[in-house]
Formats: sequence, structure tokens, C-alpha cells
Amino acid sequence: MKSFLRAARRLAAAAATLAAVTAAGASVGNAEELAKNLFGAERLPAATAARSIGFYSKGCFAGGVAIATDGPSWQAMRLSRNRRWGHPVMINLIEKLSRDATADGWPGLLIGDISQPRGGPMLTGHASHQIGLDADIWFTPMPGRRLSAQERENMSAVSLVNEKTHLVKEKLWRPEHARLLKRAASYPEVERILVNPGIKKKLCDTVKGDRSWLRKVRPFWGHDYHFHIRIGCQPGSPGCKRQEATPASDGCDKSLAWWFTEEPWRPNKNPDAPKARDLMTMASLPKECRVVLSAPSPESEMAVTVGGNGTAVAAVSAPTEPATIDPSAALPVTANSFAPTPKIGIPMPRPRPHD
Repeated sequence: MKSFLRAARRLAAAAATLAAVTAAGASVGNAEELAKNLFGAERLPAATAARSIGFYSKGCFAGGVAIATDGPSWQAMRLSRNRRWGHPVMINLIEKLSRDATADGWPGLLIGDISQPRGGPMLTGHASHQIGLDADIWFTPMPGRRLSAQERENMSAVSLVNEKTHLVKEKLWRPEHARLLKRAASYPEVERILVNPGIKKKLCDTVKGDRSWLRKVRPFWGHDYHFHIRIGCQPGSPGCKRQEATPASDGCDKSLAWWFTEEPWRPNKNPDAPKARDLMTMASLPKECRVVLSAPSPESEMAVTVGGNGTAVAAVSAPTEPATIDPSAALPVTANSFAPTPKIGIPMPRPRPHD
């Protein structure tokens, strides 16, 4: 009898194990595809009104436009990534920064990643840059010639920070770097500028006179060869989640001193843990992001590219949006590939020259 009971228990345990394995297999088989794969496959934006949805590290956006690969005062880098896209306000701000910085004496901007055409988590790299409101600008000034496509893929940006001391390399730092950061911080749309802690310390130690703009410049890991501009949620984006406001102080205090202790630089205790983007499915994102993925595309990339040699182009024949994204905000368009870029306002599809 005892042997029978033991055999029955073993059989029951085996059946339970088989059921668990079967259920797990079914779960894997029915698992939703990762959001990074879906958004990373999109080559063009959603042809709808501009709208950021969700948070900077968990969301998407519609109605994006691309900055031209070349402009009078900028060149875009890493073109194969297809990350030249952003909310129209973001793209307009980059254009404006390039003009103003050139007037300040900076040779021109080398533009890194902005966002994917419809935002969302990326296949590689950033955790943020998902809602069209983030952009990376290299500290390397634009050269006096146009870079080739190969150079834009392979050219290395130069780090301004010693990775051992976490302090700025004095031979590389120029007053022009501080002036560029101050210009970027001067725009009311900009809420944060992320830089390496060593760069923040250099600013704290050297900036004289008006230091109010330093509160926008926040220390963060990386950001030694580029700085990260983040603008706030824009009108027309009720689903955009704002970030906590920066402190009113200049940030040259104990919060900065922490970065020069051992704690921030200790090795990751779990380096093999998957990144958020490697786990994030569509169920993890705001439900409107499904609508963004399924929305029609514009006629071509050129139709939604802003800038270049004095041109501004935006979405051509944008279809009416699905009701869940507010069709009253859809943008009827007639495009003109040679319309001049407005110096003031947001580059949006005609007949809406400003917002």
C-alpha cells in the first residue's frame, strides 16, 4: 500500500510538473512581442497631430518630424539609427540652438540621437528618448566641411572627462562649452540638461555672474562626450507625464559632492539583469501607443523633414486621426518642399505656421 501511495505521489508530481511546463510554454508562445521590436521597425512617424504620450522612459509620440541630415549650422550623426525624429517643438528648438550657438561663436552642432519615428523603447541604447522630447548634442564642434555618411557612422566623439578622476580634462575644456550649455539652458522649453558630474563641477567652479541657469544642468552618469536636452510636455499632449521640477538652487552643493564619492561608481551588483527595454511589451506602455503604431504614415520621409538649406516640410496629406487621439486636432496639410523655415514658432504643416 505504501509503495502504491509513493508511486501515486510521484505520478501526481510528474503530472504537476508537466502541467507547469506546458503552461509556461503556452505563456511564452502567447507572449506579446517586445515593444522595442515594434517601434524599432517603424521607418516613418504617425501622420497625426503632434502628441507625446506617457513618460520619457515609457511612452511614444505621434506627429513627429525629422531634422534634416544637414543644415546651415548642424550635421546629424549616426544616420543608420533613424533617430532624427522628435516632437516639432523639439526639432524647432534644435534648429534655433544651432543658429544661436553659431552666433555665439560655436562652429555648429553635431546632433546625436533624438527619437525613433514613433518613439517608444529603442532596440539599443537609451532608456529615455521615447516621447520625442529628448535630444543629444555632441560636445565636439561641427567641422568646417560636410562629413561623409561613413564618417557619421564611425567618427568617435571625444570625452571631456577623465574616467578615473571624474573631472574635466583641462586640455579639452573651453569657455565655448560653457557658453553652449548656457545658451541651451536659456530656452524656457528646456527643463533639464544632463551632463557628466565632472562637467557640472567645472561649471560650478568657473561660472561667474548669473548662475541661475545652472539649476537646469543636472549631473548624470555618462554624458561626457555629449549633453542631453530635455524639454517639458507640450500643449496638446494631455497624456504626457511631467518630470519632477528641478530644485531652485544652482545644484553646486552636497548633491553634487555625492558624485565624487565611491558610491555612484560601485560596480553593478547584478550586471546581467535585463534592461527595461528587453522586458517592455505593449502592455507596459500607455494604451494610446497601440494607436500610434497602427496609424498611417506620411507619403515620404522628405514630406516630414524639417530644415536643411532654409526649407521646412511637414506631414503631407495627413489622414484624420483615430477618435482615441482626438480627431479635432488632426492636421490637414498642403506641403511645400521649398517653404522657408520660420525663424520664430514651430515648424508645423501648413496651414498652421505656428502654434
